[in-house]
Amino acid sequence: MKSIRILDGGMSRELVRLGAELRQPEWSALALMESPQIVRRAHEEFITAGADVVTTNSYALVPFHIGEERFRTDGRRLIALAGRLAREAADCATDRKVLVAGSLPPIFGSYEPQLFRQDLVQDYLGVLVEELTPYVDVWLGETLSLVAEAEAVQHAVAGTGKPFWISFTLEDEPGAEDAPAALRSGESVKDAARKIAGLGASALLFNCSRPEVMRRAVEEAAGVFTKGRRSIDIGVYANAFTSEEDGAANETLHAIRDDLSADRYSGFACDWVEGGATIIGGCCGVGASHIHRLSARFKGRAR
Repeated sequence: MKSIRILDGGMSRELVRLGAELRQPEWSALALMESPQIVRRAHEEFITAGADVVTTNSYALVPFHIGEERFRTDGRRLIALAGRLAREAADCATDRKVLVAGSLPPIFGSYEPQLFRQDLVQDYLGVLVEELTPYVDVWLGETLSLVAEAEAVQHAVAGTGKPFWISFTLEDEPGAEDAPAALRSGESVKDAARKIAGLGASALLFNCSRPEVMRRAVEEAAGVFTKGRRSIDIGVYANAFTSEEDGAANETLHAIRDDLSADRYSGFACDWVEGGATIIGGCCGVGASHIHRLSARFKGRAR
């Protein structure tokens, strides 16, 4: 029987709630440049809400968001700062051990599998891994759109001696919940789960997609792992984006749906747990109040 581990929520909108500015293309990286104390506070808010894991605010510290020149001149400092702020917040928790997950984002853009460059990816992942290593307990390759991105993460962290999790974003257009689960690249979740099992990941998660499409992905991944007799945790942290958005990930500020209360989100989470998930949190637009509700519902609950 496994207890439910609670992740934190979406960093960007929590930063805004606490008073930081959010704009594109820098996105959440802007707070590291202008108001790092708010980044630290956001981590603390999620810990107070019940998160067992906080994720470094390193998602936007790639050229796709901050530009190539700034990545080369100031990227290492900002990445290390992101790691240190998360570590300090986690270490201040007095009632339990809180882990720090090192966020390793899609280097060439969220939801942009066609932009992936195998020949260049390690140039950037290597910098993130080197600077975050002193601060993190586990690696989190997140919002990945294709299996090749996961393979790149596994290669980048192989020498660190730390476990790694892989989190894929899913095809979530209206009606997708009625079809076999697929990554945004079109690769099936079943094939991705088989690949992840072979890479040695400790967990397979699904994030930054609508809550409605997550259960099928959880069940399909659980089926693959059960059939292969693999003990790999499954997790979900969905987003709260509306489904009518256009524009690239670093061009617009996506609207947040107003029907996804903390109670409703926790209802979705119950479905994910019933399907086999043991790691639950939130992505964009899912804030500390949602994490508090998840913690109240699942803390100490085994399946």
